[in-house]
Amino acid sequence: MNTCKLFEPFSIGGLQLKNRIAMAPMTRGRAGNERVPNDLMAEYYFQRSTAGLLITEATVISKQGIGWIGSPGIYTDEMVDGWRKVTDKIKPTGTPIFLQLWHCGRASHSDFLDGELPVSASAVKLNGDHLHTPLGSKPHETPRALTENEIAAIVQDYRKAAQNAKAAGFSGIEVHGANGYLINQFLDSTTNLRQDQYGGSLENRFRFFREVLEVVLEVWPSEKVGARISPNGVFNDMGCPDFRELFLYVAAEINKFNLGYLHIMDGLAFGFHEKGEPMTLEEFRPVFKGAIIANCGYTQEVAEQRIVEDNADIIAFGRPYITNPDLPERFRNGWPLNPAEDMTLWYTPGPEGYTNYAPFK
Repeated sequence: MNTCKLFEPFSIGGLQLKNRIAMAPMTRGRAGNERVPNDLMAEYYFQRSTAGLLITEATVISKQGIGWIGSPGIYTDEMVDGWRKVTDKIKPTGTPIFLQLWHCGRASHSDFLDGELPVSASAVKLNGDHLHTPLGSKPHETPRALTENEIAAIVQDYRKAAQNAKAAGFSGIEVHGANGYLINQFLDSTTNLRQDQYGGSLENRFRFFREVLEVVLEVWPSEKVGARISPNGVFNDMGCPDFRELFLYVAAEINKFNLGYLHIMDGLAFGFHEKGEPMTLEEFRPVFKGAIIANCGYTQEVAEQRIVEDNADIIAFGRPYITNPDLPERFRNGWPLNPAEDMTLWYTPGPEGYTNYAPFK
């Protein structure tokens, strides 16, 4: 039996993790048109609760934040009640579960927004594949730049979402600042062309992220809040020339908040910038003193190596968890992993491709 570092317990803000394996946030599209979490979603997370930490799929903080079919929300009482079904089912397992807070920004479409254009830091169109909307596959639209008053309102949406997450029984929250969504759009100089206090310098481009963290920390103790960044990501048409300087600055500033963890997508899954060598965990360790969660394309062997080297404290696994709900047991016992089979079922309604993967026997 393997007794490696991955299976050692760990503590985040007084929360005891049974191992150093996290389930990464993954959009699965099972919340339906009303975006209310349901019994099927509760079963999905329960099946994967042998993880040390569960991080939910990205969850929109407002109707304006929507950009994915069937993704859940956290902005109505019905959504809070729905998420409580999930947390109530997880509680007896002893596994902490954090809710990831999300606003899609320009990675959306007017089909989701009652005909209104999506919003962003600036009016910069996302160049890429078409988006799946409720009315079919559509090309991306040029977003509308947010006013400063609108930015302030969105910050308050994050506060309300943090309050709702607490009411729903979560162990903590993660602020999604990665993968080309709204916070990332403010950070990146290719999507942020503003000339006010939210644009230009690194300090100004970080300001929106800072304001979001400040308000959620009025709701949650800092050690029960995490933040996610994707310094090497090109997903959703991201990537700026000063990415290394930017994300070292972001990590150093986030460090001042004494968060429970920084979730860094350093791996291979979303590609790398063409403008320089990808950033490594070794670069972040000196500037962020708290727990680091590493993510994207990790194997068990590389995950173990990162922890042994003290470059990460926890490794988050995404796609392997879809087809292997008992992933920690498979790692611990050397059991084979189910392959990623029919990906067309990963985002469809119902249990197939979601909760119908059997544990190893």
